Amino acid sequence: MIWSRSPGAGYGRARSVCILVALSAASTHAQWLNYPTPGTPRTKDGKPNLAAPAPRASNGKPDLSGVWQVEPTPIEELTRLFGNVRAFDVPGDGALTLNKYIRNILVDFKPEETLLRPEFADLLRQRRGTSTPLLRCLPIGVPADDMPPGPFNRQIYTDGRKPPADPEPLWLGYSTGKWEADMLVIDTVGFNDKGWLDAIGHPHSEALHVVERFHRRDFGHMDVEATIDDPKMYTKPFSIKFTEHLLPDSDILENFCNENERDQSHSKGN
Repeated sequence: MIWSRSPGAGYGRARSVCILVALSAASTHAQWLNYPTPGTPRTKDGKPNLAAPAPRASNGKPDLSGVWQVEPTPIEELTRLFGNVRAFDVPGDGALTLNKYIRNILVDFKPEETLLRPEFADLLRQRRGTSTPLLRCLPIGVPADDMPPGPFNRQIYTDGRKPPADPEPLWLGYSTGKWEADMLVIDTVGFNDKGWLDAIGHPHSEALHVVERFHRRDFGHMDVEATIDDPKMYTKPFSIKFTEHLLPDSDILENFCNENERDQSHSKGN
């Protein structure tokens, strides 16, 4: 994830208050590696000190800039939850890079406790045998795009504006952000119903409402909590929590899905 102020984004008065977000999995090959980032705290041997205090921006709030990678779930837990996940390893995107919620956003619930309304169970079963939107060079949606794979861009406005009263439905919705102490709270509505909440296809409707809380607890770690509320599809709101790690001395170069996509030819159901 690259968090950066956007002084040249071309959005008029919103330019100084719009946060652009780009997330990337570590498997993205187009990274500008090993260029020392100015201002990075370092240990005596010159390595980035990821346990150093979180940097502050000019407004006194935590500076969220950086390239961030979601923390993988330990392979032992993935195997317990999903079986032999190593069988699905592909170069650059193996099981060791996966977080459990990108696989199944409701993994913390027992099957008999599922929150998905019964009338949508068939839709989930149909999607299990098809490719994700990502394999068709489409976004997967929020909050799945907070986790690998990536990259993607979002605009988050922090100038106090409200979402449009009658929004045109979008893949990533309309995001507004505000600070609560040292935590950036992002409120997103106005989704279309095409996105998936995870890789197995948990659906959402246009009524989806997502609240994300980002807290940079030190230089190298960002704690994230996402609350999903979709009363049309799910019986009650639910939350997931995960951590993102900073990838220091790195950057992301351009990556276009239409030119770089190689998964569809290896995926069943296409």
